Amino acid sequence: MHVTSAEFVKSATKPANYPPEEFPEVAFAGRSNVGKSSLINVLVNRKGLVRTSSTPGRTQLLNFFLVNGGLMLVDLPGYGFAKVPLAVKKQWGPMMETYLASRRTLGCVVLILDIRRVPTEEDCQMLQWLRAYDIPTLVVVTKCDKVSKNERAKQAAVIARETGLPRDEMLFFSALSREGKDAVWGRIGELLAARAPAAVAD
Repeated sequence: MHVTSAEFVKSATKPANYPPEEFPEVAFAGRSNVGKSSLINVLVNRKGLVRTSSTPGRTQLLNFFLVNGGLMLVDLPGYGFAKVPLAVKKQWGPMMETYLASRRTLGCVVLILDIRRVPTEEDCQMLQWLRAYDIPTLVVVTKCDKVSKNERAKQAAVIARETGLPRDEMLFFSALSREGKDAVWGRIGELLAARAPAAVAD
């Protein structure tokens, strides 16, 4: 996909504050510090569109970004070990689940996993949510430049085992080398195209 424009639209916590359901949406989910912001920035060729931070848990809202005037990217709060107040963390699950369950223009979710980590209970819970709501899901494994090819193969097997995902359903990505960028856009396009007839039927 050739990106000509990308802009921040708004942040929200509940449906009343979401942008109008005008465009297909792609949501990005993953545990804190998994490289979610870096992935989005590389996809849209903008270094600072989504703020990156070494401090986990900075994204505490649903953040909407409009790409090429016709596609919305949604950055969901990172989950996991974020050092934020417990009361805030307890809001994230319901906030994300409400979005996933109610957003009619949601075309697919990109679930991001770190190649160096074993998928967590939260990762598996997110997969269960997506399956329960019948939302097309693309699993992107990030930070691939930080491991060798042998380690990548071993970790891919671990991720497949823990999540129950077929190996060929994962895409590998590096924000440093930009490996996987075109493949991610290609798969997003396929998922949105397949989702479109269902959306019209609804």
